[in-house]
Amino acid sequence: MNNGSCIKLNPTAQALRTLAQAARGVASSTTDPKAAAAMLDSARDVMEGSALLIHEAKQALISPGDAESQQRLAQVAKAVSHSLNNCVNCLPGQKDVDMALKSIGEASKKLLIETMPSASKSFQEAQSELNQTAAELNQSAGEVVHASRGSSSQLAVASGKFSEDFDEFLDAGIEMAGHTQKKDDQVQVIGNLKNISMASSKLLLAAKSLSVDPAAANAKHLLAAAARAVTDSINQLITLCTQQAPGQNECDNALRELEAVRGMLDNPNEPVSDLSYFDCIESVMENSKVLGESMAGISQNCKTGDVPAFGDCVGSASKALCGLTEAAGQASYLVGVSDPNSQAGHQGLVDPIQFAKANQAIQMACQNLVDPGSSPSQVLSAATIVAKHTSALCNACRLASSKTTNPVAKRHFVQSAKEVANSTANLVKTIKALDGDFSDENRNKCRVATAPLIEAVENLTTFASNPEFASIPAQISREGFAAQEPIHQSARSMLDSSTYLLKTARSLVINPKDPPTWSVLAGHSRTVSDSIKSLITAIRDKAPGQRECDSSIDNINKCIRDIEQASLAAVSQNLASRDDISLEALQEQLTSTVQEIGHLIDPVSTAARGEASQLGHKVTQLARYFEPLIMASVGVTSKLRDHQQQMTFLDQTKTLAESALQMLYAAKEGGGNPKASHTHDAIEEAAQLMNEAVEDIMVTLNEAASEVGMVGGMVESIAEAMAKVSLLIPQMTKSVTCPDELGGLASQVTVDYSQLAVQGRLAAHTAEPEEIGFQIKTRVQELGHGCIFLVQKAGALQITPSDGFTKRELIQCARAVTEKVSLVLSALQTGNKGTQACITAASAVSGIIADLDTTIMFASAGTLNAENDESFADHRENILKTAKALVEDTKMLVSGAASGQDRLAQAAQSSAKTITQLTDVVKLGAASIGADDPETQVVLINAVKDVAKALAELISATKCAAGKAADDPSMYQLKSAAKVMVTNVTSLLKTVKAVEDEATRGTRALEATIECIKQELTVFQSRDAPNKTTTPEEFIRMTKGITMATAKAVAAGNSARQEDIIHTANLSRKAISDMLTTCKQAAYHPEVSEEVKNRALMFGSECTTGYIDLLEQVLFVLQKPTGDQKQQLATCSKRVAGAVTELIQTAEAMKGSEWVDPEDPTVIAETELLGAAASIEAAAKKLEQLKPRAKPKQADETLNFEEQILEAAKSIAAATSALVKSASAAQRELVAQGKVGLIPANAVDDGQWSQGLISAARMVAAATSNLCEAANASVQGHASEEKLISSAKQVAASTAQLLVACKVKADQDSEAMRRLQIAGNAVKKASDNLVRAAQKAAFDKADEANVVVKTKFVGGIAQIIAAQEEMLRKERELEEARKKLAQIRQQQYKFLPTELREDDN
Repeated sequence: MNNGSCIKLNPTAQALRTLAQAARGVASSTTDPKAAAAMLDSARDVMEGSALLIHEAKQALISPGDAESQQRLAQVAKAVSHSLNNCVNCLPGQKDVDMALKSIGEASKKLLIETMPSASKSFQEAQSELNQTAAELNQSAGEVVHASRGSSSQLAVASGKFSEDFDEFLDAGIEMAGHTQKKDDQVQVIGNLKNISMASSKLLLAAKSLSVDPAAANAKHLLAAAARAVTDSINQLITLCTQQAPGQNECDNALRELEAVRGMLDNPNEPVSDLSYFDCIESVMENSKVLGESMAGISQNCKTGDVPAFGDCVGSASKALCGLTEAAGQASYLVGVSDPNSQAGHQGLVDPIQFAKANQAIQMACQNLVDPGSSPSQVLSAATIVAKHTSALCNACRLASSKTTNPVAKRHFVQSAKEVANSTANLVKTIKALDGDFSDENRNKCRVATAPLIEAVENLTTFASNPEFASIPAQISREGFAAQEPIHQSARSMLDSSTYLLKTARSLVINPKDPPTWSVLAGHSRTVSDSIKSLITAIRDKAPGQRECDSSIDNINKCIRDIEQASLAAVSQNLASRDDISLEALQEQLTSTVQEIGHLIDPVSTAARGEASQLGHKVTQLARYFEPLIMASVGVTSKLRDHQQQMTFLDQTKTLAESALQMLYAAKEGGGNPKASHTHDAIEEAAQLMNEAVEDIMVTLNEAASEVGMVGGMVESIAEAMAKVSLLIPQMTKSVTCPDELGGLASQVTVDYSQLAVQGRLAAHTAEPEEIGFQIKTRVQELGHGCIFLVQKAGALQITPSDGFTKRELIQCARAVTEKVSLVLSALQTGNKGTQACITAASAVSGIIADLDTTIMFASAGTLNAENDESFADHRENILKTAKALVEDTKMLVSGAASGQDRLAQAAQSSAKTITQLTDVVKLGAASIGADDPETQVVLINAVKDVAKALAELISATKCAAGKAADDPSMYQLKSAAKVMVTNVTSLLKTVKAVEDEATRGTRALEATIECIKQELTVFQSRDAPNKTTTPEEFIRMTKGITMATAKAVAAGNSARQEDIIHTANLSRKAISDMLTTCKQAAYHPEVSEEVKNRALMFGSECTTGYIDLLEQVLFVLQKPTGDQKQQLATCSKRVAGAVTELIQTAEAMKGSEWVDPEDPTVIAETELLGAAASIEAAAKKLEQLKPRAKPKQADETLNFEEQILEAAKSIAAATSALVKSASAAQRELVAQGKVGLIPANAVDDGQWSQGLISAARMVAAATSNLCEAANASVQGHASEEKLISSAKQVAASTAQLLVACKVKADQDSEAMRRLQIAGNAVKKASDNLVRAAQKAAFDKADEANVVVKTKFVGGIAQIIAAQEEMLRKERELEEARKKLAQIRQQQYKFLPTELREDDN
């Protein structure tokens, strides 16, 4: 045997050993010697059969192709299975069940006789006996269900009694059949008795299975379904047999229905329906009203003798009672699972009860089909039942296959559904033949056709009973069970009293003149009413989340009192400092607690508005955070020296607690009821207030954390300024008034200002016109004055560090310097308006290209239509005229590169305007072609898109070449870009002219595509690195499009149809473009070796060249369609296919030994993470290019604030990249340790990894990208420091989420988690550095002082009056803002409860 077979036999041997021990144990504990001997004999048969099975398996492995060996192996396996069944049947209790089954089978033979014996009793006696035996049989079925969960002796007794009761019931049913006057009615009675016999046998078999293996999945469900099937079959028979008894049928049916729904209250850990808690309350109210009316109707109709109306009232009462019981059971389940210590269950993949019911119904229907006594109507009815249930089974299989992630189960469900559908179709054919001719031959064909269907349904039902698909019941805590008990007690009392009431009404309707019975009926009516009242009260009092809301409200009230005590102690300076922990640790605790509270606001709000079962869990989680919040807040406050800061912390903490209290009151009022819309506004308002409170305290925390770092840097700067201030002031004054001496003197000030002064002087001399040069010079001088004042104030603050007035002056000076730096940047940009215009035009053209891509999508989808009835001819002249205007603009743009900035700006603006007009008229022209010809629309839009791309390249080349010499390399690039521009415009003109010519437009589209691909290849072969990299998996996905496009091209060449050619041109353009882009991006990935990179680039070029040859060959075939030329198409396509194969092999080589299936869910998740890391690394590269103005660095000088911002931002980008990579490594460890599955069995498994970590990594990448943009804008003077600080804080927050997502299942002591923590600390440190640099810049920033004082007297007076007017207006706005803030606080105060206001007073 091979190793695999040996491994599989080891568990078999162990199982046989365990079976032998168990058999000896059972035999030794049995008092009956015969039973003990039978047990040992059957176990011995199993052992001998297993030994023979192993021997035959060995022989089959030795000669795997021997059919005889395979047949012997199957026979031996079947014999072992039979021996195992015999062994199980020898267990105590099993033999009695088998005897009961045999007894039922023997009794059922009475139904096979052709003629029923005549009745020996009166109809009333037979009816009474049938009702009595039916009730006894129904009760015995319940006892069998109960006994199957108990001992074997109990099951033996219950099964024996069940068989006896069945025998009596069968005799009573046969007696009733003798009273039927019509043959069809008698056949129906006998058929129902057969159904009851089959259901009874299935009940005993299910009880037997459960007693053998109580832990088997779905066994309890199948037993309950079998018991309900017995009850339903009895009800059907009673309904058929007792139609003539006045009112008895309805009462008996109602009593049986009540007995059946009583079981809903026995499993409080399973949901009864899909009703929400408040739907349950509504259902109870509606059904209680219906029940009250029905009870009154029962009494009234008994008095009047209106039997039909009496029956209707009994039926309505029964339905209402069933609805009340169902609502009570569901409400009980929701109360139990809503307890914070309980866990909700999960629904299984399939419902085994549905499969079992369908299986039973199909078997019964098939039995009726093949019954020789079945009438044509019965055959058609049975066929309808079969079709209905097989359709339901197929739909269930389809849903299960779509839900499961197990490929084996998915395939099995699909195959089973096919087998059921095919066998059903075959059976329907035979039924149609039987319906046309009820001959023995057709009936025999029908019998043969039922066998495959029954077998397929049986196999499917067995597979659906797999424990893997079973539901997971809820785990309800002891507190949850205690909360359920009042509801259960009231519901049981209601059912008991209702049962007595119906029994009393059943006797009254026969004998309405019985006064004692009327008083009994009234007593039962009162009991039912009292039970329903107590049920409604219990459900309302036990509403989910109410108890938890009350407990949480008490908890937060206590926390508010604690914070008030701390505030009083702080006011009296008696707040004791915590010496057992550092300030930094307390701040981290406070920050994390506030963030967790912020994360819970939305879940609590959502639960309060519509998820009652989650309300208790969420409010309990929220309340648990407030005690550590108060402790951390008081601890931080105790370590602060500034009294104002202390009160700010305590007040904001109290505000957060009070807003949470308001949120809990609103949540309790809403209660999770989606229909209580009047409470939703209050919940949303409370959530908004709570979010604002969280934001306020987070701002204060971040300011306090950054202030600790700012103070040290300020002290050092002030100390250096103190040492130089006496020497620097006169020299700096001289440097502003004497520009000739500026270079030598500036080296003694600071490195930053000296570089700015030198560059500013050069810019002022070269700027045009002269007014801009004067403006640059003036603003640089004003910056020098601001630096003087800043150094003076720094020296003054060093002398008196506690002087608050001096601090405010220093802040104003710092702001003034920052604003003046922005003014200098603005002036420099004004002097460079030609280049700026090129940048603006390039941005506009980029937007146009994106808009054209969108238009192509609409055109491809066939939704690009004209707004009115117009033809392409109406737009052709406009397109041609605008295209010629664009050529003129191109010439101006090229000549503008060698001219001044004004002319360059004019040319760039004109070209951007013209390309906008051109795209507009081309889009109108494409729309006028009509959505019936989308391929031609795409060809036309692609042509103008090529022009736009060429213009973008031309503008970029013009910007680089502006002001350069004629022999500069950038000039050659400009000329090359101009040639491409002219070529693409010419191509557009040709395409426009060919649009209306159906004979040539396909050829024209193909020529344009070939030219476009050649231009793409030129860009691909350049040495310029791509802006980003991609994965080999993405590269392979793009190469697949080449294969499809190649096949289309060959087909188009063979057909020579213009429509095919146009489609091929459009498809080829996109496929080649995507392949070249991803090929270059994948090849330039940093982890790809140089050899693999060169291979990828080489075969990318080879594939493109081969494809161009293929398209040119198609073009040649169109012109000369000979057989030889068409043969060349296959040769060209083989060349392309070979290059594609090489590309795929190269992509696999990029991954090396780590090549994995791209469709693997875990690989997809890791790919997302690595994509996030790549995005961050790209952001870091972007930051590397964000250099401030070039200045000669000196090693002994510090950086200015712009460089500090850039350095800190680069640190954050690098740290976040390391963090995401460390997170990926941590996840690999989880997979290796088995804590997270490599391929989850279910889509929701390990959600923290597959969703939380991926989304958190994306957030980190997005936040870092925003940070880079903010840093760039801040350096260039386009954005405030506040935006930069906000971006840095967003990076820190998203990093914290990433850490939490990684730590869900990780080993805290692992190497990957250690690296993860280091990476997280690096991000935090880098964020702090950036915030510190930006806040220092903000600290040194003054209000805008770009004031030019007028020299004339009158103008000067007017200037002063205007300034005073602005000052008064600002003061008035400040006063209005203060009043608004006071009103907001007053309104918030009104939301607080009265007792809190008194405490506050």
